[in-house]
Amino acid sequence: MAATKTRASSFSRSTSVAPATQAPGLKSGPNGTIFLSSGIPDLDKILGGGFPLGSLVMVMEDTEAPHHMLLLRNFMSQGLVHNQPLLYASPSSEPRAFLGTLPNPVLSKDDKAHNRDPVQEKDLRIAWQYKKYLGEHQPNFGSHRDGKHEYCNDFDLRKPLERHFLTAQNISCLSIQDPPSFAAFRDSCAKFLAQFSRSFGFPIMLRVGRGKVIKIFSDRQKVIKILMEKNNSSISCIGRLAIQSFCAPQCEYSNMEWDMLSFIRSLKGMIRDTNAVAVITFPPSLLSPSSSKRWQHIADTLLSVKAIPDDDKELANLLTGYQDMIGLLNVHKVATVNTQVPVILEASTFSIKLQKRRYLVLECLNQAPVDGSSGSSYASTGSCSGSSKTRTLEF
Repeated sequence: MAATKTRASSFSRSTSVAPATQAPGLKSGPNGTIFLSSGIPDLDKILGGGFPLGSLVMVMEDTEAPHHMLLLRNFMSQGLVHNQPLLYASPSSEPRAFLGTLPNPVLSKDDKAHNRDPVQEKDLRIAWQYKKYLGEHQPNFGSHRDGKHEYCNDFDLRKPLERHFLTAQNISCLSIQDPPSFAAFRDSCAKFLAQFSRSFGFPIMLRVGRGKVIKIFSDRQKVIKILMEKNNSSISCIGRLAIQSFCAPQCEYSNMEWDMLSFIRSLKGMIRDTNAVAVITFPPSLLSPSSSKRWQHIADTLLSVKAIPDDDKELANLLTGYQDMIGLLNVHKVATVNTQVPVILEASTFSIKLQKRRYLVLECLNQAPVDGSSGSSYASTGSCSGSSKTRTLEF
């Protein structure tokens, strides 16, 4: 007796397209790109989702103000909230003391109302006959937006990070003020990134100084097959690497520009094959112009911060909301992964504000009206379809 074939309904959902389970703090983007949050919601929106995994982010500091510390603190705090391993290197003699200045995520009743899950509200409007075909395994894309497990948190800069986040075993701190050697610091970074490798135990291809790649795979088809299987699998662990003021005068090797450039090149090669993101801040004014250009060229995502003088009257007349600004953020380059199409931003310069002196906010610069008006009538001037009071155009 022939076996009866079950008839598939047109409402049945294909299980092959279900998204793979991922660790909290990740977001899927176009072309298979997976983003890691920067810790600043506005910066994630500006960059199109955040920092892509396997990318190198560099922030150019301003010697007059430590605004780069705001970006670095939020980046580190977001990783600790998601229980992601962190490696922090600083020119300070006691880098672990910097962890006490990290901000705490904001969790209040207003945030719960603000982060209301739209998927749950949509489920209430789905008819029962559709639900019986979808079943209970319908994907919930907002499952990580409950409290500490949402993709990106708002952080209170006045409240320090809770102690239980800082007592985790996955935090490593290194001092680059007086390291044993430059090679030891490079090996520490390589050892940290090795636990997030995507190559199933294959060693990370590491460039040592001016040398060639020390590992070359001969079986090309096998490597491609393994990498495809790795990309289709779930990501269980993500790492964050933060290096502060890499070429500061406090560093032991601040005058070794070529060695620092070689380290950044090798770090970019190491992190490209890992589920991690590295952020390096550096003062470009302390480097030679040629070295500074090379550093900027190596970065996947390049940002810069600049302080605003308190009594700049010309700038105050030019920009609206000048009194609330503490600095400017410039986006020079955005990482492009798995595509050759560049990212086109609506603006490249944004104002850095502290809302209620607690929360970090990035906003587009708005030019103040020259004639003292509200600026709402800008689009109506010179229009052929304007009011009868305007002068007729002569052709």
